[in-house]
Amino acid sequence: MRRHYASKLFILILLMILAMHLGCVETKRLVEKPATASCVACHTDYHALQALADPDTDPPVEGCGGAAPHIAPHDRVFLGGPGYDAFLNSEHGRLACTDCHGGVDGTADKRQAHSGDFIKHPSLNAQASCGDCHDDIVRNAAGSLHEQGWGQKNAVALRMGVATFDALPQTIQAAYGQNCATCHGSCGDCHVNRPKASGGGLYKGHQFSRTPDMRDNCVACHSSRGGHAYFGLGIGAEPDVHLSQAGFTCLDCHSQQQIHGDGQIYAHRFKAALSPQCQDCHADLADSNPYHEAHVADFACHLCHSQDYNNCGSCHVGGHGARIPSHLTYKIGLNPIPDDKPYKFALLRRTLAAPDSWEKFGVARMPNFDAKTTFNYTTPHNILLWTTRTRVAAGGSCFDSCHLVGDGTETRNRELYLFATDLKESWEKSANKHIVVDGQLPDGWEKN
Repeated sequence: MRRHYASKLFILILLMILAMHLGCVETKRLVEKPATASCVACHTDYHALQALADPDTDPPVEGCGGAAPHIAPHDRVFLGGPGYDAFLNSEHGRLACTDCHGGVDGTADKRQAHSGDFIKHPSLNAQASCGDCHDDIVRNAAGSLHEQGWGQKNAVALRMGVATFDALPQTIQAAYGQNCATCHGSCGDCHVNRPKASGGGLYKGHQFSRTPDMRDNCVACHSSRGGHAYFGLGIGAEPDVHLSQAGFTCLDCHSQQQIHGDGQIYAHRFKAALSPQCQDCHADLADSNPYHEAHVADFACHLCHSQDYNNCGSCHVGGHGARIPSHLTYKIGLNPIPDDKPYKFALLRRTLAAPDSWEKFGVARMPNFDAKTTFNYTTPHNILLWTTRTRVAAGGSCFDSCHLVGDGTETRNRELYLFATDLKESWEKSANKHIVVDGQLPDGWEKN
């Protein structure tokens, strides 16, 4: 009787161990040493990748931040290091490579492995690759500013005289994808890869980062107009007070929902409902000091609290190089988007557009170029409490640093404002004639 009971107990324990083993096979599949002919075996073998890598065929990415660093093809797809170990122990690491990338596993032949439904960047088909687990995010992001760049697309369409971006000639849409769109990416560009503007490829051995790194992901794309200003990299510039005193990262102001999108289509970023506002943190601004009392209704906050910031000349899409190189300056003009922002005066940034930007692609001159300004509403990320406009010398008047002040034969502070005489090209004059400050400054300010 005891022997019969012991036999049953032994069989039961054996079955439990077998069940536990089978239940763990899926979880341990990538943790155990991979088969010699498999996706993982190849992509964890640095020397094999080096031997198998094809030479780069895509042109180097060049955006507003300059040329991206070159990262060799085999380095961009190598699985290794602490990041890969973290990936193996994550939910994503429990999936088979082919679950996201398609193709064929179990082969050492590169062509066969990358055949069939293989996709190099699964998040380019995000609904199929990411939607099962992140459905709401994927649906919202598909039409978001971050992924689509609607502001740029709509500006090109407007200047071309068509109603929507999709109505543009295919040659222009393709050229836009090769040029302007290089910084507008998919899920993987923030959470798995380096952005193309930073060289591309896996960021940390395929580790999925829930929160993108401010320097390596966000600023890789938002370099010229974001990171450059925020870190105080310009000559004579200081880091933004939100960084130097509060230690804020991008996500402290720009919420996850704003970045992923809220499911609405916005013509440009200043229309987006979730964009951060100074008043979100700085309440009761209107009554906080005499300067705010006088100007808060008409002046955007950045007019007083920004430093000099990066501006561009005109577009290099045509292949000739920008006519005017990037430069630090500061210009106040009439608000070019009064339907979206309530101020009469706004800070302006000189942008890249020129009438012949798409000449290389068959459009000698954009037919409706003047429909949009080339000096656009801007909100530089270089805020300080005390700037050259908020600081007044001892004994000076409150307006010495910003109002137009007669000083002999000169007019001080005139360089802060966008006058018609500041516009050198004929097409700049016509496109921006309604935002120059000539005849529009407050009564009592001396003008010439």
